[in-house]
Amino acid sequence: MYGRSRTTGRARRLFIGGAAAALLAGALAVGTGLSNAGESCAGLDTALRNNLNFIAGQRANPDALSEARIANRQAVVDLIQQRRAAAGCTGRVVADPVAPAPANPTPAAPADPAAGAPAGGGSGTAPASGGSGTAPAGGGEVVCRGSTVTLFNEDAAPAASSGTFPIGTLLRVTNLDNNRSTTVRVTSPSGSCVLLNNAAFEQVREPGKFLIRRAVIERVG
Repeated sequence: MYGRSRTTGRARRLFIGGAAAALLAGALAVGTGLSNAGESCAGLDTALRNNLNFIAGQRANPDALSEARIANRQAVVDLIQQRRAAAGCTGRVVADPVAPAPANPTPAAPADPAAGAPAGGGSGTAPASGGSGTAPAGGGEVVCRGSTVTLFNEDAAPAASSGTFPIGTLLRVTNLDNNRSTTVRVTSPSGSCVLLNNAAFEQVREPGKFLIRRAVIERVG
């Protein structure tokens, strides 16, 4: 009887431990877009660096929502660190240096009607979701002033997530460092003003950078 009870207790502990591991794996898959399949230290390190860069950007150029965003991303960082430890990853991963926002940023140049602006002084029809180009920002309502923009891991058509605007909102994001823009629809919620998925971020990013520090965000529809 005693041996049977001890065996049952051991089985219960193994079951509880397995359930906890499964819960951690599920949380990481939701928070970072990673899954157990094909997991590697390189992928974990990239996910960790992306989140650390986002936190560093929020601390360097905070706004009213930065504290909540940082708390959300720190929880994701903690999960990634646990996964790295379990995978035996030993590389040192830190955030990239963050340049402070300029005290008096240079405003975007107004559109020149003679250079091809629509007749009548209008700004033209907003491009379809996922459109991109090198035109300067303009024509929409500027929102979330001072916010930085980073990405979330989603392999889909260009889209955005937002904790400020409802699903279906059309947003135009312009990277002032290279003057590239993309217009995307909000398709999911998040803790940020706007996050771009992989495809949308590729349209406006600078090579090797995972954070847009000088961004103009416009609501265009």
